[in-house]
Amino acid sequence: MRWLFLAGAILIEVCATLSLRASDGLRKPAWIGVATIGYAMSFWLLWMSLSLGMPVGVAYGVWSACGVALVALLARVLFAEPLTAPMLAGITLIIIGVLTIELSGV
Repeated sequence: MRWLFLAGAILIEVCATLSLRASDGLRKPAWIGVATIGYAMSFWLLWMSLSLGMPVGVAYGVWSACGVALVALLARVLFAEPLTAPMLAGITLIIIGVLTIELSGV
């Protein structure tokens, strides 16, 4: 169950971050509301995951690595932001590194 809460936290945090981009420099305030609510929900789900016994290092490492990867990929699709081969390689290294460090002790 704690992994389900973490997955929800990651997905909602990614949506909140993309909402900041959609706000167009705060010119579309409705998106700021979406981002604010999304971040609050994301932190609540992260807290639930931690309260069920997930180590904070594992939770935060997986959350941040997945968040970076998903935001970069979705920003490419939704906002036509650049995503070059070196950027993809870097994202891959981040994910591999975080998962290796964090999950080796689980």
